[in-house]
Amino acid sequence: MTAEAARRAVDAVYRSESRRVLATLIRLLGDFDLAEEALSDAFAAAVRQWPRDGVPANPCAWLVSAGRFKAIDSLRRRSRFDASVEKLAREIQLREGEEASSVWNGNGGAAARAGGHGMEDDRLRLVFTCCHPALQPDAQVALTLREVCGLTTEEIAHAFLTTPPTLAQRIVRAKAKIREEHIPYEVPGREDLPDRLDAVLRVIYLVFNEGYSASSGAALTRQALSEEAIRLGRLVLELLPEPEVMGLLALMLLHESRRAARATPDGEIILLADQDRSRWDRETIAEGVALVNRALSTRRIGPYTLQAAIAAVHAQALDAAETDWNQVVGLYDVLARIDPSPVVSLNRAVAVAMRDGPAAGLELVERILGRGELAGYQLAHAVRADFCRRLGRTADARASYERALSLSQQEPERRFLKGRLEELAEG
Repeated sequence: MTAEAARRAVDAVYRSESRRVLATLIRLLGDFDLAEEALSDAFAAAVRQWPRDGVPANPCAWLVSAGRFKAIDSLRRRSRFDASVEKLAREIQLREGEEASSVWNGNGGAAARAGGHGMEDDRLRLVFTCCHPALQPDAQVALTLREVCGLTTEEIAHAFLTTPPTLAQRIVRAKAKIREEHIPYEVPGREDLPDRLDAVLRVIYLVFNEGYSASSGAALTRQALSEEAIRLGRLVLELLPEPEVMGLLALMLLHESRRAARATPDGEIILLADQDRSRWDRETIAEGVALVNRALSTRRIGPYTLQAAIAAVHAQALDAAETDWNQVVGLYDVLARIDPSPVVSLNRAVAVAMRDGPAAGLELVERILGRGELAGYQLAHAVRADFCRRLGRTADARASYERALSLSQQEPERRFLKGRLEELAEG
């Protein structure tokens, strides 16, 4: 094998398998930083040895073994100065038998379902560890994107509009907390799984929402984040095919299917009712709808599945006029019972307005705002402004648009709100 062919093989394995290898190394070595160093050393060894020896039949197993031995060698060198490091090296060596049963055997999904220690088990462990409730939410997101998805600190910092040093410190603190508090590297037991899975899905959806509608900045969306969230959703579904995992992936896919129609070429917002539905991705919609139907068929229906069912109603309507608003309101009624929140109430108010008229929607929104709920949420004020505009209450509409504008930090949204205010002034 030529050096160039070997280099291409190493690059391909890195892109497709490095996160799996890292997950197993973290379990075997018991430390994130040591595992990352071992992963780097293993791939460096592959660059040197594969041109001479050829690509191994099982690259993942080779990389796990090489990384583990490199880590032990490194620890033994350090042990000259610190006796406790030698003890750690011996503990890692004792796991050799476990490692032999842990490497990828071509049927990782089955191994995971059987409760074994395959690489797919290790990836699931890594997801749950990164999303452990002992970690701060922003640390959960950063650690998941770094360790599970493999994004660089620079990429994550750019996506969340922070500096790389700040983001790096967030990750360092999260790893230290895992180490110091002995947070277990494991998939939760049956009793704890629902709550822990909910935390994982919340992190994934938070990443998706930031990508789908950026909370601040110059762009309406951050596509890389949406794509990573969907990739994470697929991974968790592959490893843990629970109904709410199906529901969340369906919800993300159905929203993502509209990306091309959500903004003009120069980045201006296009509202759902005005979007060119011929630009919606029908293949993605079909996948999302199929997942919704799978989740609903289990009769174990949760909030993500219900939200996905609502998105499916929109996705299957050929135009805005054909939307079944009765069904949408009915689904929001169920969602409000099982997972009540002010945002769910706001979204239901919008659906009621589309079914019964803006006056009915305005009454509901004013109740929400009157309770002090969503007072700092720009979309609540934008919705009230739109209902008032449609009812001819220009002064009230202007006041609510101005309030929404004062709260918004996203430039396309701010331009949209300013445009509405200009229309009111001209009218």
